[in-house]
Amino acid sequence: MNNKSIDKNSNLVSIAIIAGLFFIFGFVTWLNGALIPLLQTVCQLTAPQAYLVTVTFYIAYTITAIPVSSVLNKTGYKRGMSLGLFIMAVGSVLFIPAAHTRIYPLFLFALFVMGTGLTLLQTASNPYIVLIGSEKSAAVRISLMGLLNKGAGILAPILFTTIVFSGVSSISTEHFNSIPLAQKLSELSSLSSKLIDLYSVMAAVLVALALCISISPLPEVETHDQDKNEKVDWKKALKYPQLTLGVITLFFYVGAEVIAGDTIGLFGKQLGLANYTEFTAFTMFFMVAGYIIGMIFIPKLLSQEKALLGSGVFGIVITVAILIMSNHSHLSAPLLAKFGFTHPVPDVILMVGLLGLANALVWPAIWPLALRGLGKYVNTGSAMLIMAISGGAILPYLYGLLGNLILPQYAYVILIPGYLLIAYYAVLNIRNNKSNTLKI
Repeated sequence: MNNKSIDKNSNLVSIAIIAGLFFIFGFVTWLNGALIPLLQTVCQLTAPQAYLVTVTFYIAYTITAIPVSSVLNKTGYKRGMSLGLFIMAVGSVLFIPAAHTRIYPLFLFALFVMGTGLTLLQTASNPYIVLIGSEKSAAVRISLMGLLNKGAGILAPILFTTIVFSGVSSISTEHFNSIPLAQKLSELSSLSSKLIDLYSVMAAVLVALALCISISPLPEVETHDQDKNEKVDWKKALKYPQLTLGVITLFFYVGAEVIAGDTIGLFGKQLGLANYTEFTAFTMFFMVAGYIIGMIFIPKLLSQEKALLGSGVFGIVITVAILIMSNHSHLSAPLLAKFGFTHPVPDVILMVGLLGLANALVWPAIWPLALRGLGKYVNTGSAMLIMAISGGAILPYLYGLLGNLILPQYAYVILIPGYLLIAYYAVLNIRNNKSNTLKI
């Protein structure tokens, strides 16, 4: 790594800039949890159709990751981040005609464009934060980024609910089924139009950030033997087993993270609960708690590998609790009331939110472990890890299909194989933590 030009003060400035970026794409990403039940109402969708929001948003990572890696090899990290922000701004602008017309494919196209911008932004920013300092403390730096990312995830659904649902009496299916067709269409159009202000402001902020990044003092970092004209060679990168299994593990992890964050609102709606668009904040709150734990204990008291193992085991325990718990249990209600939740929230919803604690340290731990020893293939490996984000497209949709066949609560069983794989990857790395390659 060529980091001669990057001193300690420059590192701190760079980390602060990247932290701001993680906050922004956390805000954009975790709006989806509140957007899904809203679009289900506005566009009159079934649950599986509504989950196409996650399919479209996250499949962009898979489709565009390798081309984006080629772009990044030519532009470098700094210009790549700026370009990613501009593309996200275009996606935000596309929400305006989508909201005017209530045409669901337009919403999906806008989400795909935003996902493409995020692919470029994440493919640049994640390896950047790994490469800019010591490998042993990489999980701490990524945990700091995650803290900002999920902090934005707490704010996003609350702000979304405040802006979009201000002055709206009800968006329940029963309400719209009980009113005349003309009134129904009028109310649906009015509700949809409330997205325009939110995404217009978001577009302006993203453009401003893109300009700020382009003139910022953000230094470049390079991997060993990095060649800007070298073609992306994913076949050679796949020869590194720590990367191959890391990509598969990350696929299941991102699926679990998105299920925990994006299905909780619709699950709450299906249980007939009020303020269900705010429930994503539960998941994000526990993820923030997990990141704080990681920043305190990694690597001084807890290795990245052991943190990953604990995450997998805890995820299995919480998933089993969700499957066996009654959705009429409200033991946590007195505690939640102290935090301003006046409407009763079943314990099973809180358990889904608690998956955020199980998920928090997985992403920070997998990235440095998967990229270890890749040398000039770091950019390609990063693109492959970004492709694994497609787990956020596929697994939540499978959850939606399964939830149509059985009770949505029992559909969370789909999480167990992923948490088992996370624990397995951790055990393998614990056994081989003195080597630069993973022996499977």
